Amino acid sequence: MNKPLIVIFTTIVLDAVGIGLIFPILPSLLQSVTHAENVALYIGIMTALYAVMQFIFAPVLGSLSDRLGRRPVLLISLAGAAVNYLVLAFAPHLWMLLLGRAIAGLTSANISVATAYITDISSEDKRARRFGLFNAMFGIGFIIGPVLGGVLGDYWLRLPFIAAAAVNACNLLLAIFMLPESRTPTREKINLAALNPLRPLRWVFSEKSLLPVAIIFFMFSATGEVYGTCWALWGSDTFQWNGRWIGLSLGAFGVCQTLAQAFLPGPAVKLLGERAAILTGVASTCIALIVMAFATESWIIFAIMPLFALGGIGAPALQSLATRQVDESRQGQFQGVLASAVSLASILCPLAFASIYFTVREQWPGAIWLSVVVVYAVIVPLVLGLRFKKPAEVPTL
Repeated sequence: MNKPLIVIFTTIVLDAVGIGLIFPILPSLLQSVTHAENVALYIGIMTALYAVMQFIFAPVLGSLSDRLGRRPVLLISLAGAAVNYLVLAFAPHLWMLLLGRAIAGLTSANISVATAYITDISSEDKRARRFGLFNAMFGIGFIIGPVLGGVLGDYWLRLPFIAAAAVNACNLLLAIFMLPESRTPTREKINLAALNPLRPLRWVFSEKSLLPVAIIFFMFSATGEVYGTCWALWGSDTFQWNGRWIGLSLGAFGVCQTLAQAFLPGPAVKLLGERAAILTGVASTCIALIVMAFATESWIIFAIMPLFALGGIGAPALQSLATRQVDESRQGQFQGVLASAVSLASILCPLAFASIYFTVREQWPGAIWLSVVVVYAVIVPLVLGLRFKKPAEVPTL
């Protein structure tokens, strides 16, 4: 592997680590800063704030990298991440934590720049493999992040941030010395209208045949947001897990999801078909969530991880099925619509699930998982009702 790819893939891992790092320690950190007992709503706000900044600034950083070059934008984002983690490590007030998390979301929006860099330096026959590695690096980072945050956070709540700052600083040095510019910057003016993150959603509302798929994508993404928002709180409330056990359980969940999405969707779709593979994934996840809702021993959570792994076939199968909704000439536009739906779920749903957990926490913390089952119950008839047209009949976006 060449040196620029090493730097880019390291950046992707660190972005994913930054997403997961804070999950195991966030409840205790917010309690120490706010002196409040129930911090579910604060967790939802911080998670949504991170997603908002990613949603807004991903197209901005991507366009800036077209005009200024990939290298300077990546260097600035890495430097900003290192400084930001130091701010989080010593922030004494809630507003400083919120500001730090917002900046973290902004700097992690450099994923769009990293994607463009890979495209610049990869021939067409190498892009699929390298983007596969891209997804694998993100999965690895999301596994490392919660484990690192949980283990280091048990020694000192702020220690994970110091570790993240040090690693990002090292990656910045690698980028300075090993990352060349991948393209000649253009002097063209940035099209401000193209930076509007809500722009792709106008297409889907103009074509009613595409709306059900976008809604299903939104709801699938919504179910994924509950884990980062509520897992640590629920584990602490139900099993009195410390940061280490929260991190290990989230790491085990991440391993199962990564392995499942890497190896199972292809054979599952070939055996069952796309629609049946989606429903099989939904059923497996719902069984696991119901078990979690009633679990009284922590070992049960680790025992049902294979069910979560099988549930991991649902989202890739849905992506495959959705590609048949439009013809080849419109795939890029349609994927942009679906990406916007995913981003909106990352913004809205942490607050929704945090509010639900705030309501049920005292009586039955496990009820939060049944709320996710309800969302899946709505998804099932939508999936069964999908109808696909022949390519020639597909409407223009």
